[in-house]
Amino acid sequence: MPVPLQDLNRDQASLSTELRAAIREVFESGEFILGRFLRRFEDDIADYIGVDHAIGVASGTDALILAIKALGIGPGDEVITTPSSYVATASSIVHAGATPVFADVEADTLNIDPAAVSAAISERTAAILPVHLYGQMADMEPLRGLAERHGVAVIEDAAQAIGATQTKSQADGEGGDPADVWRAGATGDAGCFSFYPTKNLGGWGDGGLVTTHDARTAERVRILRDHGLSPADRAQSAPGELGYNSRLDAIQAAVLRVKLSRLEEWIRQRRAHAAVYDRDLAGVDGVVTPPVRPGNRHTYHQYTLRCSDRQDIASRLDDAGIGHRVYYPVPLHLVGAFEDLGYKPGDFPVAERAASEVLSLPVYPSLSAGEREEVIAALLSEAGTSS
Repeated sequence: MPVPLQDLNRDQASLSTELRAAIREVFESGEFILGRFLRRFEDDIADYIGVDHAIGVASGTDALILAIKALGIGPGDEVITTPSSYVATASSIVHAGATPVFADVEADTLNIDPAAVSAAISERTAAILPVHLYGQMADMEPLRGLAERHGVAVIEDAAQAIGATQTKSQADGEGGDPADVWRAGATGDAGCFSFYPTKNLGGWGDGGLVTTHDARTAERVRILRDHGLSPADRAQSAPGELGYNSRLDAIQAAVLRVKLSRLEEWIRQRRAHAAVYDRDLAGVDGVVTPPVRPGNRHTYHQYTLRCSDRQDIASRLDDAGIGHRVYYPVPLHLVGAFEDLGYKPGDFPVAERAASEVLSLPVYPSLSAGEREEVIAALLSEAGTSS
């Protein structure tokens, strides 16, 4: 039987009654923009992530743009980020008026390399924007140290990593004193999340979130998301500055609040699938399973292999009806939209090699054990194994 890369309907089937009730409550209230449903969700997710402020916005891309602008970053500023990410990571910097500067990634995790970031810092650097790729946090201790020494901000692109953690001791990502654990989106000056339907916490449309511990940054995001209107003066419709129409609507907030109650269970299921893949694919020639940095709790938004012959692996999966996808086939410094930045092939060899090797497998929560075995069998077919 075919195994899809995602199955959103199956993942949320057990929540059907709760989701319908939540939507009905919003419908009957007539309260669709801002208001109590959004506040409830913002309060709940702030508690989950471990931040003082969570501000719902219209998309993950908007979360990045608004966070950058709320921190006062704009024309003349540089923001250092990774070439191994979705285009929105870098386009948001451009839309905020700043300039993306890329730094190569680590060969194992494919997260941004702190040493490369250090080499890229200039007098124009205003922020470091790491991406917690595939559900694993970037190495935040050295990145935070660099930011503090150079007086620049840290903006986390946590779109793929809600629920991911990292211990400061780099010893055990599953426990310890909560004070010794960094959570994705709670570690920098601002965190940015996407609720695109395929995310680990996905809505029924677009949606995003900005998180921060800083009250001033939170207030700036609230103003910017609502046409520049201060929440206290909104009824007067007298913006102090031009903002955006970027509000997370009440229906999405209600859906997400229901799903948030199931998020930890879904993460456990994703991690269980990953553990089996790790075990059973460990000896397959030409395939490297995703490494996890000690101290990290990986949430497996994607389970991403490195394949020496990706076309061969993809063909085996196609023949077996197994869904798969490449995230991401072109590193950002080689994307046409950024050609004016002047980068060329060979500038970031680790990211470029990864783009030619990565391949993601089904890892959604409702994936059955039988379906998982079909994926593994397809990868083992006609494949030699290491002795």
